[in-house]
Amino acid sequence: VTIFLNSIVPKMLMDQITGVNKISVPECGIQMFLYVTLAGSEFFLLASMAYDRYMAICHPLHYPVLMNHRVCLFLASGCWFLGSVDGFLFTPITMTFPFCRSREIHHFFCEVPAVLKLSCSDTSLYEIFMYLCCVLMLLIPVTIISGSYYFILRTIHRMNSAEGRKKAFATCSSHMTVVILFYGAAIYTYMLPNSYHTPEKDMMVSVFYTILTPVLNPLIYSLRNKDVMGALKKMLNMGIVFQETIK
Repeated sequence: VTIFLNSIVPKMLMDQITGVNKISVPECGIQMFLYVTLAGSEFFLLASMAYDRYMAICHPLHYPVLMNHRVCLFLASGCWFLGSVDGFLFTPITMTFPFCRSREIHHFFCEVPAVLKLSCSDTSLYEIFMYLCCVLMLLIPVTIISGSYYFILRTIHRMNSAEGRKKAFATCSSHMTVVILFYGAAIYTYMLPNSYHTPEKDMMVSVFYTILTPVLNPLIYSLRNKDVMGALKKMLNMGIVFQETIK
């Protein structure tokens, strides 16, 4: 999460403070590579987390063996490898297009679709290729996530203990919240036709899944922690008492 934010936010804040909204071609390429790599890795990491929850809920007794350190290391390495393939694939191709139009990017960072709009050459074939890659990048994780939660829901339905069902839902709810936020924004950005896009909408959606979602991730996942929930309830109760005291 920190690396994802650090690839975009520091440059954006510096531009806001100095008022100099410029970025060199090498800096733009590096930022694009980091963003694409981290976003691609995030797709597969969320799928790996769904598989982890499937193992924890559907095979709790075998979980320490099936999800040992070696397996977790293999899954994490695979996610980062696939994400880096994405970065090495899209970044060089995007940056080698001739840009003979205005060099002004209508965005707050070097995102692939925003940079492509500056090219004076025909990018339709590359956009089709990028669309097919995004479909594949989404289809594989979505299939894993859907399959995992299908078996999870079947297992939860068979549980006799209400406490067990509650615990299982609590384990999955935070992950599903992040999946919906992240995948929904990615589908809008990379898979909807150009007629649905405007610079303003693109920037709003990009802020949502490049900044807000990573920032909210720790909060979403920590809501499962009893101490965090207790502190949150205490803070809300103090706010209510304070308002009543003022009245």
